[in-house]
Amino acid sequence: MFGLEELKKKIDVKGDMIICPVIGCENQVKKMTRRVLKSSDAYLEKREGAKEGFEQYLCKEHKIYITPTTFIYEDLKDNLLWYDAEDKDLLGKIIEHKRVKAQLHHDNSEDAVTWNVFRFLERSELLSEFLSKLRNAPVANPEIIYWSYSQSQQGVWNELKKARAEFGEIPQRGSEPDLIVNSDDALFFIEAKLTATNETTPSNPKELKRYLTGGNNWYDVVFKSDYQTIAITDKKYELLRFWLLGTWIAKQQDLDFYLVNLVLSERERDIEAIFKKHIHENQRRKFVRITWEDVYEHIANSDLSSRDKDIMIWYFRNKMISHDGELQRAFSIL
Repeated sequence: MFGLEELKKKIDVKGDMIICPVIGCENQVKKMTRRVLKSSDAYLEKREGAKEGFEQYLCKEHKIYITPTTFIYEDLKDNLLWYDAEDKDLLGKIIEHKRVKAQLHHDNSEDAVTWNVFRFLERSELLSEFLSKLRNAPVANPEIIYWSYSQSQQGVWNELKKARAEFGEIPQRGSEPDLIVNSDDALFFIEAKLTATNETTPSNPKELKRYLTGGNNWYDVVFKSDYQTIAITDKKYELLRFWLLGTWIAKQQDLDFYLVNLVLSERERDIEAIFKKHIHENQRRKFVRITWEDVYEHIANSDLSSRDKDIMIWYFRNKMISHDGELQRAFSIL
């Protein structure tokens, strides 16, 4: 995995060639187009097709495909901190059910960051304490569900499947929170953002599925604003779906519900004010913005003393992201 200490300050594009972003490397690869990027993602997901067709975009020394704006690890494990036999087995099961798989290879991937950070919290038994601080109340026996995959049920979490069906979603395009945490006391949907924003709209604005009528008109119970205003005008379609399905599931299970928007500290600072004006909150359902830097502080200040914690601290301090080819620190951490 390449970080602050290994990377140049930008990805250098010269005509139709790109220079490797690793310090000291002058290898050049062919400039990748959007069409090729889409094809390469399909190849990484299925490992089908001719690998040779993508080698012209690969720095063979550092095993990364390079685009004008970021780079992509040829081998998935090079982008992940936790990939021992148990992790590999779990991730393999998750990927069987995860809709978008290739993003785990991307350096700018929020999916890879989500795995690296929350798998650590799970392995180190720090998740319950972190969520308890967020909730200001105990969170007992949390089960973390990565991209809809339940470890206890060995498949897509049943409650999410029921909610998708109730509101008319088809499995191939159903709502898929980055993380779900189901506990004795509360249900958390965590939507993680890194370089992407919360601005999303439906691919077909006229297709409402059963969002307005499902769950005995549950939409009217948990929203103040109409669908058009939230999903189309304010472009909060994804958050709308997660709030709708999550509050409904929590109601069935008699749990408190938290929709958690996890973002970089410098971004989406007004997301709570924007989204809260559309929803009915109460003591049992809340929308919360937290930051990756908050998670870092929890880890850094924990009593845990281990090599894994040291790795996590290094990761937060050295992780880079690309913005239009400019490589910069991902997290605002001194």
